[in-house]
Amino acid sequence: MTERQRQDDARHLPGQGELRRLRVAIDGPAGAGKGTVARGLAERLGYLLVDTGAIYRAVALAVHRVGLAWDDSGAIGTLAEDLASGGRIALERGGPGAPPDSTDARAAHDVRAAHDARAAHTTSDAGAADDGSADGPAHSSVGGSGMRVLLDGEDISSAIRAPEISLGASRVSAIPAVRKALLAMQRQAGAGGGVVLEGRDIGTVVFPDAEVKFFLTAPAEIRAKRRYDELVARGIDVSFEATLSDVLRRDKADSERAVAPLRKADDAILVDSGHRSPQEIIDEMATLVEIRARGA
Repeated sequence: MTERQRQDDARHLPGQGELRRLRVAIDGPAGAGKGTVARGLAERLGYLLVDTGAIYRAVALAVHRVGLAWDDSGAIGTLAEDLASGGRIALERGGPGAPPDSTDARAAHDVRAAHDARAAHTTSDAGAADDGSADGPAHSSVGGSGMRVLLDGEDISSAIRAPEISLGASRVSAIPAVRKALLAMQRQAGAGGGVVLEGRDIGTVVFPDAEVKFFLTAPAEIRAKRRYDELVARGIDVSFEATLSDVLRRDKADSERAVAPLRKADDAILVDSGHRSPQEIIDEMATLVEIRARGA
């Protein structure tokens, strides 16, 4: 733990017997395992999980369905604004057909609240959120989160995992108008604490004051192998070489984009998932979060 992290802890000491509910940011490139780790960490802590990348994937799918070109930034920005202001994108916990519980209702409400929250969260083009992730095992619905993504009431949890939508998410996320339209969703969802948010720039832009930040990464070849295995398990015919090429192309696009590029926050804890099990990483993260929640 750095000196800055210790100082942050000292500024947020709880009262006696009080356990703070923190905001936990997990950033990193595609295939690093953010979805799987974020889901496990949220379950371990009893926190709400917000897969911000799923929202950008939903926008990309909407763009694809209406036939817009990926470089038609004006039309895409207008569509994103309509999706956000109309509450047309929602997240719900549980598998298909599972009735929402109170947590589901909160997640769906938070995502639909962009219209009401917009006035309170006016931002510049630098205001940004995650752009999608290729993380998570094949059986998961959204980035390993165990949540469903709805677009106009339709469950699109599987549709947004297609390779072309993954790349499309990177394209639309580079459009300032899109990021501005969707930023309020991310901030509204995590405003009350007790939440795990995973994405590309949660700790740098969406919640730069998050109490705990992690940057999860792994070598590109390992991340590509995970993605390849996931796609094959879903019956998608793709080669490892093509998958690796996609991962490298996406890394380049995410790190070099003008708006909120992928980078490690100065106070984020670097975690290499290349040769470690998800459970080992979850245990390590949970221990640190629990220590900070106690103000220790």
